[in-house]
Amino acid sequence: MANFYSFVIPVFNRPDEVDALLESISKLYIKDLFFEVLIIEDGSTLQANHICSKWQAKIPVSYYMKSNTGPGDSRNFGMHKAKGNYFIILDSDVSLPPHYLKTVDDFLQAHPKIDFWGGADRSKKDFSAIQKAIDFSMTSFLTTGGIRGSKNKITSFEPRSFNMGISKQAFEASGGFGKIHPGEDPDLSLRLKDLGFKSAFIAKAYVFHKRRINLKKFQQQIRKFGLVRPILMKWHPRSKKATFFLPSLFVISLLTSLVLFILQLKLLFYSFVIYFMLLMLHSLLIHKSFKISLLAVVTSFIQLYVYGTAFLESYYFIHTLQKDETKQYPDLFFD
Repeated sequence: MANFYSFVIPVFNRPDEVDALLESISKLYIKDLFFEVLIIEDGSTLQANHICSKWQAKIPVSYYMKSNTGPGDSRNFGMHKAKGNYFIILDSDVSLPPHYLKTVDDFLQAHPKIDFWGGADRSKKDFSAIQKAIDFSMTSFLTTGGIRGSKNKITSFEPRSFNMGISKQAFEASGGFGKIHPGEDPDLSLRLKDLGFKSAFIAKAYVFHKRRINLKKFQQQIRKFGLVRPILMKWHPRSKKATFFLPSLFVISLLTSLVLFILQLKLLFYSFVIYFMLLMLHSLLIHKSFKISLLAVVTSFIQLYVYGTAFLESYYFIHTLQKDETKQYPDLFFD
């Protein structure tokens, strides 16, 4: 039986990104594949309706405007409107390789019991140095960020909403995304697991993720990630993993190494020097750029230190003091 795929893409004030994404969708290898594209404008003032009109002659794209209720609710809105039996959730700042949809379809035809899935993200040659450095810190095996592995995995994978698929059945059973942001995607994945749905990582179904952030915005984003995780651990106690505490251990160990260094006990401090040199070398081997490798050290430090301190803060308020998360961190929730 042929599958029908609905691309659901929320957007907020990003018509240029929508144009680039739709262009990549127009180049997909789509022989014998059925799909549609839904652009959900989440209360934007810079609208993308003219961009969608531009591409309607080449691809089946629909455009919807709604009030600003956040990306999770906008995805739910789109999935309610969609016609497919599978929904593919993308962020507007990604583009797709030509084989993307065929790769997904081949996998699902071979594994029809998979109800939700995800893939990795990559950088392209034309990305800026800071974008490549951030991509490195989010994906390198030397940090705690990113998706690891090079093979398809039938496992309890938790996809992220920049590149995520879900069956119509799983969406209807779960009710879709919640009001928290960020963190709405792991929350949905964990609820789907509790409902008995099975997930997978599809290695070749990657996207090119052109993160639209500078170092300041990256720091703000990582802080939110760190604040969210203890909240998710409260909602889903069985999801707690030792790896979630590693950035906080990094922070504590780093500060301890500085104190010991002052006391002339330098071994721990030098271990951090070696670690950052390894990060720099790994980035240099990947990108062949000294500038990017230096920036990668900075972005990796931000990722680990900011996430670790935010995690400790949130864990203290949410788990130790047992504060209400919506009152303690109202900026993480949409009404």
